[in-house]
This record gives sequence, C-alpha cells and structure tokens, in this order.
Amino acid sequence: MTLEAELPDLESDETEKTPRGRKGRRRRSRWITVPLTVFLALLAIAVLTPLAVGGRVWHQARQDERPRSDAIIVLGAAQYNGVPSPTLKWRLQHALDLWRAGVAPTIVTVGGKAPGDNFTEADSGRRWLIEKGRVPAAQVVAVPVGRDTLESFRAVGREYERRNWKSGVIVTDPWHGLRSKRMAEDNGIEAAASPTRSGPSVQTRDTQLNYIVRETGGYLSYVLLGKSVKTPRETIKVIHGDPSQAPAPPPATP
Repeated sequence: MTLEAELPDLESDETEKTPRGRKGRRRRSRWITVPLTVFLALLAIAVLTPLAVGGRVWHQARQDERPRSDAIIVLGAAQYNGVPSPTLKWRLQHALDLWRAGVAPTIVTVGGKAPGDNFTEADSGRRWLIEKGRVPAAQVVAVPVGRDTLESFRAVGREYERRNWKSGVIVTDPWHGLRSKRMAEDNGIEAAASPTRSGPSVQTRDTQLNYIVRETGGYLSYVLLGKSVKTPRETIKVIHGDPSQAPAPPPATP
C-alpha cells in the first residue's frame, strides 16, 4: 500500500513573500533615496551658484565697455577734506579719459559723506574734474547721496529720470562692475562698465581673489535679499586728512 502525503506548496509561499519583501525594500530605499537626492541637489546649488557668480564677476572685471551714452557715472570713494583719495582720483582720471574720448557729454559724480565730513565724495570729485581736468562745470553733475552702492544708484536713477537720460558708463573698480551694472539696471539705467586698472583692488593676486569673493557675496546678497554690502575699507573715510601723510611720531622720552 502506498502512502501519499501532501507537501506544502513552497513555490506558492515564495511567490507570496517575494513581492511583499520587494515592496518593503522599495519603501526603505525611497526613504533614503529621496532625502539624499534633495540634500545632494541643495549641496550642488550651494556650491555651484557662488562659483558661477564668481566666474561672472571675474569675466565682467576683464571687460571695458565704452558705448556712446548719456553720461559717465563715477562711483564714490573716500575724500579727505575735499581732496579725493588715490582710489577716487584713479576713477576720476579714467572718467576724464572717457569724456575726452567722446564716450558721453556729461560726467556724474556720486557719493555722500561720512559723519563729521565737511565735503561729499560727489562734490569733491566734481571739483577735481572742473579744476584739474578742465571739464566745463555744466558738464559735471554731482549726486551727493549714498554711503553704499545701492543707495547711490537709487539717487542716480532719480536724476536720470529727471533729466530723461537712459544710458550710462559706470567707472569703478574692476570687481565691482557686475554688481554695479545690476543695481544701475534695476534703477532704470542702461548700464555698461569701464573699470579702472589701478588701485588697491588690483595690486596682487591675493587682493584680487579677496575682492572676487567679497563681490560674489555682495552680488548674491543683493539679488537674493535686496541688500547692499558695506563699502570696502579702502573706499571709506577712516581718518581726517591726507592718508599719504603719516602722523608725526611722538617725541622721544629721555
């Protein structure tokens, strides 16, 4: 006599368990994959965005744009009791060269004054252009407003609107060109940039790198937050008098 016994259907059990196991693994993998993907995407944005902006700052710094325009806009820098600092003189001289080349019929000097100053950056620059550069007074317009770039361009934009001007060539340091153009355009000015090639911002490669990093942060701060970073130390008034003259040493003690 033959005994027959039913064996458990192992194949059917496997087919039931396998899909459930796969679903469980899929759920677990999604909980890992999705946050990891989001994190990597945010990390890529955080790294690549400053690099891209820094590249744009560097590229703009190498351009010298001189289209025929309504005015040449000289951004302010330090002045010492009415005398432009070396940084401001370099900008004024470059603006004077552009004016003599016929880039624009008018030069606009920009910049307010620090607490305790008797003169504004704009008025000091205007006086220098008239007295030293022999530019007719009617062709130099001072906009004595602003302790940062954004505040100054808001004032310049109002002056442009009042005079029905449209275009301008901005004179500033090379690394400041991209941010300045963006702020000018946001205030109704069709802007180009012709930077100076002298001054503290272009002295060494380390200095240039520091300015590129700073301007990258400044550009992102403006675009994302609408804020303007403070003016770098080289372009603000930190002492009264001529910085080229060192203070006299104290008398020697016996």
